[in-house]
Order: sequence, then structure tokens, then C-alpha cells
Amino acid sequence: MSRPASPLPHPGAGAPPSSFEEATYRKVSKRLVPLLMLCYVVAYLDRVNVGFAKLQMTTDLNLSDAVYGLGAGIFFLGYFVFEIPSNVILHRVGARVWIARIMASWGVVSMLTMFVTTPTMFYVMRFLLGLAEAGFFPGIILYLTYWYPANRRGRMTTWFMTAIALSGVIGGPLSGYILKTFNGMNGWHGWQWLFLLEGIPSILVGVLVFFVLDDRIAKATWLTDDERALLERNIAAEDAEKHDMPIGAVLSSARVWLMSLIYFSFVMGLYGVSFWLPTIIKATGVSDSLLIGLLSAIPFAAAVIAMVLVARSADRSRERRWHVALPALAGAIGLVLSVAWAHNTVLAMTALTLATMGILTTLPLFWSLPTSFLAGTGAAAGIAMINSLGNLAGFLSPYAVGWLKQATAANDSGMYMLAAFMILGGLLAVSVPARLVNK
Repeated sequence: MSRPASPLPHPGAGAPPSSFEEATYRKVSKRLVPLLMLCYVVAYLDRVNVGFAKLQMTTDLNLSDAVYGLGAGIFFLGYFVFEIPSNVILHRVGARVWIARIMASWGVVSMLTMFVTTPTMFYVMRFLLGLAEAGFFPGIILYLTYWYPANRRGRMTTWFMTAIALSGVIGGPLSGYILKTFNGMNGWHGWQWLFLLEGIPSILVGVLVFFVLDDRIAKATWLTDDERALLERNIAAEDAEKHDMPIGAVLSSARVWLMSLIYFSFVMGLYGVSFWLPTIIKATGVSDSLLIGLLSAIPFAAAVIAMVLVARSADRSRERRWHVALPALAGAIGLVLSVAWAHNTVLAMTALTLATMGILTTLPLFWSLPTSFLAGTGAAAGIAMINSLGNLAGFLSPYAVGWLKQATAANDSGMYMLAAFMILGGLLAVSVPARLVNK
């Protein structure tokens, strides 16, 4: 039973947190973060497992690299269409119901992709998958602002987004195993089994979210009254320094458009690697699907470590811009080296590991920038707009890499293009005024 609230001291901006405050946030994190990470692991797996399906699917269905790239990227057009409305709905009806709905619907669409037989069907199912998943990621970013102030949110966002890397660590070997082991079973190709088996967890986790997730601090019965009072006071103090802009003002804000361009640049790198990593590894001379899956886990495993360490440094120093820009530069260097060392598997894997570490580290820390000045419904719309515009790169990136690969018969031009975008994103991040984001 919750005990009555008692007056709690409210430390000033420069005061160290009390042991009670630290214990409270540890309690919150143990409750929320593992579940949110699990959600994103299955979400990201369903989004990018098409990269492994490509190893068999393009041959079975006679799809060119350009067709595959367009199909992989068209997901983000559907994502773009419903992103802002979905996030505004989440802010109004609550995360529990809306996140559960999102996860169940994309799990069903992902499973149905196993019945694709033509390029047009491939495009339609990828578009529908984007519609189904729209609102999930920005919804979670918004949800974290309900629980954590800025000086803690960077670390929590990073833990949540390590799910991208964990999805690569788990999904690579798992996808390779399914492709190799299930191919031909029941008369289905391995890639059909891949979509079927990896779609089921999304539905199951969606049901779990419906029964376990709490919409807001006030509804968390597992917190004491004192704990709820402390958490709500910290959030209220931060929100008091923000301006809840009308949706129209958010959509026309120069700051929000700058954030969208920065995120667009980083997402170019992310999905260029995510959708093409198995193909790039195969091009170094590795032909076994299971071995490709195992090797693809290495860059993502290294990225988990880099993401946590850099986020810890950013929260400790309360410096955001350079903690975004320097990993972006490292990602660009890794992409360039992956071209130079393309014919040596060990060296190419080293370069791809550096690239993946740099690219994935930029993403959670980037979100500490816009959430430093957006609040309320304005935050719901702004975060969704940044994510939807940024994720248009998810459409352009795999398609451009595929088109360049088909036009030049090599991966070189595509990797150089991705490296250029990573450098651009880093430079734009440094251009953001420090007083706006270093909190």
C-alpha cells in the first residue's frame, strides 16, 4: 500500500540528486526500460529482416537490386503518412492502448509479407507495414519525456535505442538460421518462414504492453505517493521552462526543421547499413547464410557498448552537440574504409563495425536535442514531424544505395554517399546553440 506523501526537498539545478531520488529512478527504469527495449527489438527486427530475406527472395522472385531497394524504402512513405496523427493520438489516448495497437497490427502485416509473389505486392506490403508501425518510435520518445527530465533522458533513450543493436545481435544469427534451416520446409522458402516466425513476437509483446504499461506517473500503482510526487515535480519543473507551441507553430519552426535535417542525415547512414549489411558481407566472399547472420551481429554488439558509454559521458557532462557530432564522424570514416577494404572480410568487418558504432551512437543522443525545448502537444507533433521527415531517408537511403549498386556494379558510391550525409549531420548538430540543448 502506498504511504501518504510527505514534503520532499526540491534540489536546485546544481544540487546533486538525493539517494531517494536515485533509488526512485532506478525503480522506474527497471520497470519501464526492459519492456520498451523488448518492444523495439521486435519492431526493428520486423522492419529490417527484409535485408536477410533479400539473400533468397530476390532470386526466388526475380527482383533486381533497384526493386529491392525501392521496396525496402517504401516502408517509410507509409510511415511518413501516418506519423504525426499517430503520435498526437497517443498523447491523447495514452501509450498503453496505442502502442499495443501499433505492435499487433505491424506483426500481422509482417507475417502476411510471406505471401508476396510480385514486385507490386512487395511494394504494397512494405507500404502497409510502414502505416502500421507509424507512431511507435516517436511515441516512445514522447513517453520517456513523461517520466524523465532532460539530464536523465539521454541515458534512458540510449538504453531504449540499444534495442536497434540488440536486434542486430539477435536478429542476424536468428534470421540466418531460419533461412538455412527452414528453407523448403512445408514447401515454403526460407524467406517466407522468416517473415512468419519473426512477425509472431510483435503480436505477443503488443498484448503484454496492453496489460503492463502505465500511461503516466499518476497511474503507476507500483510507486509510492512520495515517489510519484518527486517524479511529477521534476517533470513539472522542466516543463515550466518549455513553451507548449501550437501544432501549426511547431510544423513551421526553423528549429524543428533543422532537427529534421540532422536526423535525416543520420537515418541515411542507419538504413544504408541496416538494409544492405548482409549484402555487403556477402560481397566480401562469405556465402553461407548462417555465417553472414553471425558476422552481422558483430558490429551491432560493439555498438551496444559504444552507445552506453557515450550516453553516460553526455549525461555526466551535460554536453550534447559534440557527443553527437564525433560519433557521426566515426561512422563516416567507417563507411569509407568499408569501401577501401571491401575484398578482405576481416578488414571490411572492422570498418563496418566502426561505421555501425558511430551511426547508432548518434541516434539516441540526437533525441536529447529536440526534447530539450519541446513540450506538451507541441512535443508530440514536433517529435513526430522530426521522426517522419527524418525517416524519409529510410526511403531514399536503401533505394539510392540499390540504384547506385546496380548502376556501378559496386557498393562504393553508395557508401560514399552515406558517409557524406553522416558528416553533414555532425556539422549541423554542432551548429545548434549550446544554451538550447546542454541541460
